[in-house]
Amino acid sequence: MPSDPKIQKIFRPDDRTSSDIPLTESPVHAGFPSPADDFLEGSLDLNSLVIKHPEATFFARVEGDSMQDEGIVEGNILVVDKAVEPYDGCLAVAYIDGEFTLKRVRMEPDRILLVPANPKYPVIEIAAGQDFSVWGVVRWIVKQV
Repeated sequence: MPSDPKIQKIFRPDDRTSSDIPLTESPVHAGFPSPADDFLEGSLDLNSLVIKHPEATFFARVEGDSMQDEGIVEGNILVVDKAVEPYDGCLAVAYIDGEFTLKRVRMEPDRILLVPANPKYPVIEIAAGQDFSVWGVVRWIVKQV
């Protein structure tokens, strides 16, 4: 039986330290490699790359499979920014009736829909008076390949 993604744990990133990683000067081509491109440009701090609003940014681990058709699977780490205003089509962590869920947000003139990326799950229409909020917008997804 499929399980709808639930955000079970939310973590605050540690932005007090940097995570400098060597960065190549030339881009990585999806064609044939160039042996002449064997040098480094400098370093890249992953925190500064993915965290724009440190006080409003959280990491969350995905559990479930309702977003699998977008390549978001169980165990992926979401970088969620609560300072970003939700917009139509955004990928967001929503709070609905006491639980967090990951969905694509569709804002229509007279309704809000939470759209899964797996046909096994129904679209959720937010009803008037329902305990609902877009908790944060997903800005990055970290996954193992």
